[in-house]
Amino acid sequence: MSLLMASVVATAPISALNLPEQSVILPENPVQQSTQDNLSQVVSPAEITPPEFVQPDITTSSAIKNKYENILRKSRDKIQFISSPNLLKLKDTQPVTEVVQNQESTEEFSQSLHPPDSDNPMSQVTSVSQLQDVQPSDWAFAALQSLVERYGCIAGYPDGTYLGNRSISRYEFAAGLNACLEKINDAMPATGYAYANNKINTVNNEDLILLQRLQGEFKAELQQLQQRIEVVEKQTSELQGNRFSTTTRLFGQAIFSVQGTNSPDVDLFPRDGVPERQGKTNLTFTSSAQLTLATSFTGRDLLLTGLSAGNLGSNASLLSTNMGRLGFESNTDNNLVISDLSYRFLASHNLGIVVGTAGVNPINTFRGISPLEGSSDGAISLFGQRNPILSIGNGSGGIGFDWQISDRISLQGVYSAEIPNFAGDTKQGGLFGGRYTAGAQLSLAPTNNIDVGVHYLYSHSPDGLLGGGIGDSQLISPFAAPTAFDTQAIGATVAWRINPNLQLGGWGGFTTSKPFKLSGSVETTNWMVFAAFPNLFRPGNLGGVLVGQPPKITSSTLPDGFNFPNFSNGGTAGGRSDTSIHVEVFYRAQLSDNIALTPGLFVIFNPDHNPANDALIVGTLRASFRF
Repeated sequence: MSLLMASVVATAPISALNLPEQSVILPENPVQQSTQDNLSQVVSPAEITPPEFVQPDITTSSAIKNKYENILRKSRDKIQFISSPNLLKLKDTQPVTEVVQNQESTEEFSQSLHPPDSDNPMSQVTSVSQLQDVQPSDWAFAALQSLVERYGCIAGYPDGTYLGNRSISRYEFAAGLNACLEKINDAMPATGYAYANNKINTVNNEDLILLQRLQGEFKAELQQLQQRIEVVEKQTSELQGNRFSTTTRLFGQAIFSVQGTNSPDVDLFPRDGVPERQGKTNLTFTSSAQLTLATSFTGRDLLLTGLSAGNLGSNASLLSTNMGRLGFESNTDNNLVISDLSYRFLASHNLGIVVGTAGVNPINTFRGISPLEGSSDGAISLFGQRNPILSIGNGSGGIGFDWQISDRISLQGVYSAEIPNFAGDTKQGGLFGGRYTAGAQLSLAPTNNIDVGVHYLYSHSPDGLLGGGIGDSQLISPFAAPTAFDTQAIGATVAWRINPNLQLGGWGGFTTSKPFKLSGSVETTNWMVFAAFPNLFRPGNLGGVLVGQPPKITSSTLPDGFNFPNFSNGGTAGGRSDTSIHVEVFYRAQLSDNIALTPGLFVIFNPDHNPANDALIVGTLRASFRF
């Protein structure tokens, strides 16, 4: 499935609802709030940032089952030696030589099933892996080859051959011999030699003598084959009996982290360039966890149910800036919340659909381009995760699609509302009320090592907040009455895989917002360049270096008193006169398939695009566990 299920589940990294909180700079006097009292009891998606969903592989259990069934098809439940009445008493036949050799068990197949212990039934099986192979010059080799050619009892390899002209192990030989024994024995009626297959009408006496001699020569190996089959059957029964569900798989993720910042001086009201406050946070130890149930009913669909809990909140209020936020924040006060409830299915061979009340937004619907995206294994900062315009609107529930136009071109689209289940004031919530976003991404692969995503989003905000949660996400002065805005955003993300150990890329974004019942507009820009170093020092590890500018208001032409950049100096028109620069480094050490440790550090120069603010330094140590 190369569409919605492939791009969201297999091809691209799946990031669950990663919605930043709204960081609003308030004056010393209270500002009129626009939300209703009953909204305070609604858990806003903006306060929930669970880790991303682990990519499911719903085909694993089926593959195991098929593997076992393929082995079982090579032999019947019981090895039936040719006997009366199918086999007449043969005279003047040479004695049968039985080969029984006790060897140390080193068979790879046996080891893969059970360790060699006394309770393991496979430990009682005599291994034949170290016995001498059957050579093309051996009589048994030629005998079996002649039977295969005459009776077609072995399908063989794709080229139609089985033995070819190479030596084979005694175990492999025994499997082929058993297949011939079964086919000939089943085809012979109880009263004679007539062969059921019209192509061969009789089984001659010489062939029966060969079969008797071969089954005697390889008696030990045939018995071992049956013992192995019995063990596989038992394990298959146990696997089926103890599976969590025939249609559902459970995935989990947990993050433990230690983080802290410096204590920078902050110029909260930049009218005189003099800091009024000092940002300060404690060194904290936090955690978050996510459980995801992936259910498929038809093999062409997927129901995702995600449950999250965590206690890492934003440091924006303590630092008076939202530029120091981490990419793995998950603040639910350790209460269990539903972070994803979406159903994905294929409408046609190249069109996938997703619909749900949680977990449906541009981040989860658009195909991921950046190799540094991922709350548990990617960049440590929220700004380093992805282009901030993709977070506009704080989308939670809605509908989306993924259309695979060609091998190198696909189109994703989504409509998402912030609080789709709110049935109160239409200005605050509902499917078409409150904050909502509609957008599309054109995903391109012009070459085998270049990925491009071109983004467009339209968003409605009832209170003048973009919802990006990083940089300038507030469009109007806090001294002015809240005003609704419509925003259009365009941007692009590029990733270039130079070689398996080096990737370069970046993104850029632009927004323009127009208010209701006011003249003028507000424009913002953001950009980022990055270098990713997969397999740094060890396969599976990842290093990253990022440099960029968080979202910045470059132009604000609202009426006087409404413009945010100069809110502390009369709210006159104009954009930011200075620029913040974000510099980040991190290194993910993959300790095992399930455990990763990531130290990281990022520095914000001129936080809030104000040179009067001291540089902000954020450090963290993140431990990620997947199961």
